[in-house]
Amino acid sequence: WFCSDPPCDVFLILAQAPGGLSCFLVPRGPGMEFQRLKDKLGTRSLPSSEVEFRGVEGRLIGEEGRGVPAIIRMVNHTRLDCLLGTLEAIHHARHRQAFGAPLVDQPAMRNVLADLAIESEAATVSALRVARSYDEPGEGAFRRFTTAVMKYWVSKRAAGHAAEALECLGGNGFVEDSGLPLLYRDAPLNSIWEGSGNVAALDVLRAIVKEPEGLPAFMAECELAAGGDVRLDTHLGRTRDRVQALFTGGDGEDAEQRLYNAQFEARHVVEELAVGLQASLLVRHAPPAVADAFCAARLEGAGGRVYGTLPGGVDAKAIIDRALPR
Repeated sequence: WFCSDPPCDVFLILAQAPGGLSCFLVPRGPGMEFQRLKDKLGTRSLPSSEVEFRGVEGRLIGEEGRGVPAIIRMVNHTRLDCLLGTLEAIHHARHRQAFGAPLVDQPAMRNVLADLAIESEAATVSALRVARSYDEPGEGAFRRFTTAVMKYWVSKRAAGHAAEALECLGGNGFVEDSGLPLLYRDAPLNSIWEGSGNVAALDVLRAIVKEPEGLPAFMAECELAAGGDVRLDTHLGRTRDRVQALFTGGDGEDAEQRLYNAQFEARHVVEELAVGLQASLLVRHAPPAVADAFCAARLEGAGGRVYGTLPGGVDAKAIIDRALPR
């Protein structure tokens, strides 16, 4: 039903074997018959197809019957790609005049641009931190857990971020020549590719139970910023208590109800973990103006529910200038 990027030379395929679902390396060639390309919402330059197999030979990857764990190693790398990610909106606002001044100097637009900028920087710094863990042999637990957490959150934020950036350009942003419609159409795929929102969130819950070293490694990274911002300290303590409450309890109906509650609240839990890591990284590595705005809007709840609702007192000009120096 879905075969990504049919021009590739080799493919990782899950198929049933005598020992159960297994992973195979299959070369492109005779017996791999592509039926049609998908008529997709976006990413049209990266085709997806339907495929049928007739007598294709494949090489077993990993252990027979352990296909999902084998292929998840590749999936985690593509999940990392979903993290890697507003500058066009800022550039446009600096050169577009409205009400007698550049758009970037208008208070309402400045709030929007600064909000977009801190979201972009938070996504970037967390993506780079996760990427570093792929090169560190001792960070396997952190890497697996954090990839799922951040893949969920950054992918969820991408479509709204692209839409707000497009709106900054107004009608020009709705025209294909601006390039933003392409970004807007492609953005939702990140939340579907290699695990939709529910799959990623439930994967985090599974990791908490099945890989108990993951959450402590994640929290240890977040706590490297302990004492740097009281809002972050409060958030991390609250998040730790929330997770513990979901995963401690008795047997029987109580255990079953706790499992239901954990799954029901999965997205909220992962969201709290994600913004905690982003805030920690910004407190440690970003200028105070960026870290303060992020903690106020994303942790303290002083911001609103859409972009452009940062609370008063943040240094929006400093944030914008950092995102795109003049």
